[in-house]
Amino acid sequence: MGCTYNALTGLKLTWHCLLGGIYRNTQAYNCELMKPKTHAIDSSASGAPRRMRPLPSFIFASRWLQLPLYLGLIAAQGVYVFHFWIELVHLLEAAFGSQTALQALITSIGYKEPTTVVTNALGETITTTLATTALNETIIMLVVLALIDVVMISNLLIMVIVGGYETFVSRMDLDGHPDQPEWLSHVNASVLKVKLATAIIGISSIHLLKTFINAANYDEKVLIAQTAIHITFLLSAMAIAYTDRLMSHAPGQSH
Repeated sequence: MGCTYNALTGLKLTWHCLLGGIYRNTQAYNCELMKPKTHAIDSSASGAPRRMRPLPSFIFASRWLQLPLYLGLIAAQGVYVFHFWIELVHLLEAAFGSQTALQALITSIGYKEPTTVVTNALGETITTTLATTALNETIIMLVVLALIDVVMISNLLIMVIVGGYETFVSRMDLDGHPDQPEWLSHVNASVLKVKLATAIIGISSIHLLKTFINAANYDEKVLIAQTAIHITFLLSAMAIAYTDRLMSHAPGQSH
């Protein structure tokens, strides 16, 4: 009996030791799993800017060479603003009877004053130009169209300056600004091309309308040429828009 009891006691101790070892190993494994894992942080994944090599950095910085071009366009827009106010002042002065301002308007818009043709007793043809002494509807319309033309060209300059700088030079960080243009929020090179083409069509339409109103002062070939040029602009804009639509719907492309 004593031997049997001792054997059972030894087996029980051995079993307890085995269970204790398994428990300790399990606890150690669980503690190891609960430890926070640390990994090497990649600078590109963390959002930190990567240091560029000298040559790529120099090539990328060359985009700032476009800055003087945009500043020059701003100066050109200032000239257009000055020209706009000169024409507007002349129009207001002519409306109050200034003959000097009226003649300045007639010269600037290329208005052809009416003429009369008289044949004398000798059969000679005498052409007499009737001087314009007051504003008429045609002159006012041509001047207003000229002012609209200046405004549309100014809008075109704004699109080129702001959109071009944002697209090709540097971001302006206008997100959330109350005066941010609506078209600038989704501008890219493709959208900018379409908008510029549309603006050019509008400017060409104004010029063509001015020509038709003052058609008596133009040759027939000039009228045909301006109409053909306007149609060419229209077809070019349609081709640009269609190409942009094809590219935006191409696989893997997003507008």
